[in-house]
Amino acid sequence: MSDRHVVTVDASASGERLDRALAAALPSLTRSRVKALIESRRVALADGRTIEEPSRKVKTGECFIVDIPEPEPAEPKPQAIDLDILYEDSDLLVLNKPAGLVVHPAPGNPDSTLVNALLAHCGDSLSGIGGVRRPGIVHRLDKDTSGVMVVAKNDMSHRGLAKLFAAHDLTRIYQALVWGGPKAQKGTIEAAIGRHPVDRKRMAVRKTSGRAALTEYWLEQRFGPPLRPVASLVGAKLGTGRTHQVRVHLAHIGCPVVGDPVYGRKRNTAGPEPLKTFERQALHAAVLEFRHPRTHRTMTFASELTQDIKTLVFRLNSVK
Repeated sequence: MSDRHVVTVDASASGERLDRALAAALPSLTRSRVKALIESRRVALADGRTIEEPSRKVKTGECFIVDIPEPEPAEPKPQAIDLDILYEDSDLLVLNKPAGLVVHPAPGNPDSTLVNALLAHCGDSLSGIGGVRRPGIVHRLDKDTSGVMVVAKNDMSHRGLAKLFAAHDLTRIYQALVWGGPKAQKGTIEAAIGRHPVDRKRMAVRKTSGRAALTEYWLEQRFGPPLRPVASLVGAKLGTGRTHQVRVHLAHIGCPVVGDPVYGRKRNTAGPEPLKTFERQALHAAVLEFRHPRTHRTMTFASELTQDIKTLVFRLNSVK
């Protein structure tokens, strides 16, 4: 099935490019979408001749038939991508996600994601989530966050793991390299998180709205002068699981994650060059502990800091 439109060129559009004229006549389509339709032989003159040149000039009275196909289902395809598997059985899989790997396909990242990789790796061992043979993603790590993740392989484990995450009945510990450092050796951040009132793509601490959020933190190492460190390595344990929780909470206490493009500091901030030029947010999911949904056995998985963060720590150890 497809959606067919007939467009007749009037005098005001005469001499325009075909893609521009059709986009103006069909406001539901972008010019780039119209161009793609032309190049894929979906546009023809009334006499049946197919037009394949988006730049073709139109004339008054010409009649074009635009054939718009139904959208293709956005079904991720299996792709062979190396994965660092920490544990796997018939119910679930635990992996060490590298920085730079997107978890779910999205308009900006349609493939080469963790889901694509899992479809290829698991194959027929996926018995179906909601009737569809796909991996069950019960929690996500941001593209540039590395570390431990668990993925369900069937409905039973998906429901069980989702219940644990919803009840915060598991342990999740992160390590983060932050600008400056917390004043106390350890503490608790209890501040509700919700959508930013202006920028809806960001999260923010909200005093009168948002969902309750709790993060325990502790200092692991300071870099630079003891009283005014340029950076610190901190640990953070999630008491809840809000979107961007660690990043938002650490920024809230004046210690944004190094390299964070959303909640961090700009690259021209005064400070050691290694901090200013770090290519991603220095955040790592270090420990994940949960009860197996079938056996109910407590399982603990840990992941060392990635090499790029280790290198940054090594370079910061020389800062006076």
